[in-house]
Amino acid sequence: MEELGPSSELPDTARHRALSAVSRVRILDLVRRAEDGLTAADVAEATGLHPSTVRAHLDQLVESELLTRHRRGDGSPGRPAWRYRAVPESGTEAAPRADRPYRDLAAALIGHLARDADDPHAAGMRAGRDWGRALAAPVNAERAASGTPGTPVDGVVRVLDALGFTPQVVDRPAEGSAVVHLRSCPFLDLALSSPDVVCGLHQGVVGGALAAFGAPGARTELEPFALPGACVIRLFGAGARPRQ
Repeated sequence: MEELGPSSELPDTARHRALSAVSRVRILDLVRRAEDGLTAADVAEATGLHPSTVRAHLDQLVESELLTRHRRGDGSPGRPAWRYRAVPESGTEAAPRADRPYRDLAAALIGHLARDADDPHAAGMRAGRDWGRALAAPVNAERAASGTPGTPVDGVVRVLDALGFTPQVVDRPAEGSAVVHLRSCPFLDLALSSPDVVCGLHQGVVGGALAAFGAPGARTELEPFALPGACVIRLFGAGARPRQ
C-alpha cells in the first residue's frame, strides 16, 4: 500500500494518512507545543472542534505513532483523562553533521514565522518567491548558453528536481498548465512541524521560479499530502511561449 503524501526516505503510510487532514495537523502542532501534553478536552477548547471529532483525530494520531497517550491521576475521583504527548521527531541525527547547523537555522527561522507572523502561510510564500527566483537563475543561464530556452513549466520541474522533490508531470490539461506530483520531500520533518510556513515556502518557490522563467502571471495551487505517495502542485497560465 502506498503512503499518503511525499516521502522523506522510507514510506510511512499511517503517518501520511494521519496528516492528510488539516485539523489533525493543527492538533499535532498544538500537542507538540504543550510541554506537559494535552487532554482531549484541552484540544477541543483550543480548536473549537466537537469533542467526539477531537477524540477521533487523536486516536488516529496515536495509531500512526505521532502521539502517545497515558493516564495520570491528580487525586480527583474517577478515572483520569487520557493525556496526549508528541512522539519525538526522528531523522535529525541521520542528517550529515555539516548540514545540521543549516537545518537548525532553517527550523529556527520557520518556527519564528509560525509563531510571530500574522499570516504564516503568506510569509512562507513571500520568502519562497525570493528563493525560487534565485534557484531559477542558474537554469536560465544554462538555457541562454545552450540556446534552448525551454518552457516555464519545464524550468520549474528542473528546480524542484534539484531540490529533491522528485517531481513528476502527470497532466498538461491546457497550454501553459500542468499537474505535478511531488513524490518526495527533503523538508518533510519541517513541513510536519510547521506546515503553514513550509508548504507556503514551497508554493512560493514555484511561483518565484515561474516568474523568473517568464511567467510572472502564472497561478499555483499546492495540495499537501493530497494523494497516495505525493503532494500535488497545479500550475495555471504559465505561458504558451517559452522564455527567450
